[in-house]
Amino acid sequence: MSHKKSSPEKQIRRDSGVFKWILIALSALFLFLLLILPLLTVVVNSVAKGFSFYKNAIADTYALKALKLTLTATIWAILINTVFGLFAAWALTKFRFHGKKVLMTLIDVPVTVSPIIAGLIFILIFGRQSAIFPILKAHHIQIVFAVPGIILATVFVTFPFVSRELIPVLESSGTDEEEAAALIGANWFTIFTRVTFPHIKWAFLYGIVLCTARAMGEFGAVSVLSGHLRGKTNTLPLHIEILFNEFQYVSAFAVSSILVFLAIVVLILRSILEKLGKKALEANR
Repeated sequence: MSHKKSSPEKQIRRDSGVFKWILIALSALFLFLLLILPLLTVVVNSVAKGFSFYKNAIADTYALKALKLTLTATIWAILINTVFGLFAAWALTKFRFHGKKVLMTLIDVPVTVSPIIAGLIFILIFGRQSAIFPILKAHHIQIVFAVPGIILATVFVTFPFVSRELIPVLESSGTDEEEAAALIGANWFTIFTRVTFPHIKWAFLYGIVLCTARAMGEFGAVSVLSGHLRGKTNTLPLHIEILFNEFQYVSAFAVSSILVFLAIVVLILRSILEKLGKKALEANR
């Protein structure tokens, strides 16, 4: 009776040695200390004074306005960066032009620049000392210490997420199918919707989810541009900071639980999209 020998890769995966369990234990400890424990701390402290206090804290007028502004900035960031990310990724992977590497580098700038520095740069560009400030003032446009500044900061920090998810997928798919469709007379819209988009739809949705998660939690650039005007330019992270600085710790944790809930929803969506994307990839093979 013949026995098939397991490949070295399978033997490594089935290895029950001490080293494997040490790695598992270290990973579990790391996740517990940096992820699970902070989340439990937020949940426990948010209800430390009872559910009625928790309900009043999250239903506070300033908390609701901060939540509304956070969602508004997030929606605008998703819309703008989705359009830009899609077009930029398509241009960088499907066409040849001068300055391609420069554009690729510029897309990564928001990742390399500190959000606080980005906020200061926008103040220099749109603030009172700016050369264009008289023009903005003449047209009654206020960006710094106003909602447009919050949206601008959020768009900046989430700039690369959609395009960076799409570029590797578009590069791996090549241009053969698009060129074949163009040869038989298909226009650009038909090529994109029928040929290109089916290959990138899961990466596209995944990029939107990452953009959403980053936008909701942005603090640095928004803090610089907001002016901390309570009820006007404070997002949820800024409102939480104010409550904490005022020693309203339970209220701060209560409002923080809103962000925790939103983060869990985004995490679930991310997991679902990853599974659907893997199934789609396996089905195409």
